[in-house]
Amino acid sequence: MEPIQPDVMVRQVEALSTDLRTRTDLFTNRVSTLLSPAEWESIDAVILTGNGDSHHAACAAEMTFETFAEVTCEPLSAWRFLRYSPPLGRRTGEGRTLVIATSASGGTKGVVQAIERAKADGALTVALTGTPGSAVIRAADRFLLVDLEHPERSPGIRTYQASVLGMLLIALQLAEARRADSFEAAAAGLRRELSGLADTMDATTKAIKERCARLAEVIAKAPVVTMVGSGPNHGTAQYGAAKLAEAAGVFAAGQDLEEWSHVERFAYPVDMPVFIIAPPGRSQQRATRLAEQASRLGRHVIAVVDGNETDLIAHADAVLPVHGTVREEFSPLLYHLFAGYTASYTAQRLERLPFQADRSSS
Repeated sequence: MEPIQPDVMVRQVEALSTDLRTRTDLFTNRVSTLLSPAEWESIDAVILTGNGDSHHAACAAEMTFETFAEVTCEPLSAWRFLRYSPPLGRRTGEGRTLVIATSASGGTKGVVQAIERAKADGALTVALTGTPGSAVIRAADRFLLVDLEHPERSPGIRTYQASVLGMLLIALQLAEARRADSFEAAAAGLRRELSGLADTMDATTKAIKERCARLAEVIAKAPVVTMVGSGPNHGTAQYGAAKLAEAAGVFAAGQDLEEWSHVERFAYPVDMPVFIIAPPGRSQQRATRLAEQASRLGRHVIAVVDGNETDLIAHADAVLPVHGTVREEFSPLLYHLFAGYTASYTAQRLERLPFQADRSSS
């Protein structure tokens, strides 16, 4: 099998808006028949499990479940769920736990095992995957297929967005079921918001593409990179770090912005690149203070922010502007766009192939 080339990630980033336009209604229709009305209404807790990008997508979707569906939601890696999660299942006088197990390939062994464990505990299980007929589909009670047209091998870009989108749509359907007629119109409007983000994606990719190419020169020279975000964009930070590691072999870490202030700010080198992912929302004010702090420490601060933001940008060495407005719950769909571009251009500058495919077998 031919090794993956870094430029596939550029193509995938530029296909994201089309995917959103063409797949949102399709996935919405599939979600609407995923469970029976009685099953939707019985759910009072959600666990989102998966590995790698699937776990990062879960972290990005958690806020939507808790805000709109008004249920407790916990994103857990498949291993942590298997080995450390307490027993699940139906509890006297309470509702049922829904476990959504995500694997883009559909074959992740740990995710299959997580489904089996959840079923044994009495939870209702849904497999979320882009691969028809896969192992996770066979293992779960139900499945949501988030398949894409014209797929190609890549460090997950389009598949990541499809996973996030699928989870967000499940959250809205659960909200509609739990909150009955009072939320029906709101849910329809929120789904329109999701598909409407395609135009803002186009504007954002146009604005950041060349900036990411220039930024790759800085990233390629750095021994380590950190990405920070909070709320749903802690998931974005983890995902962005994963793309740099997978595609370019750069050691990168995703961290919560407050935890970075307590720990990683003390690490060398002092000019370490730090991506601060900060959409308008609950953490933006803290992110601005962190950007000021990081700049004083000598860090190379890269701001992934709303294009009209000014306070945080004042402390940044580079800005990757996001165009258009988006509610914080849906912001991961716009604020991850820089990751594929940056990882691709960094890999090309370093003359590396994704997943270390350029290394000799010895």
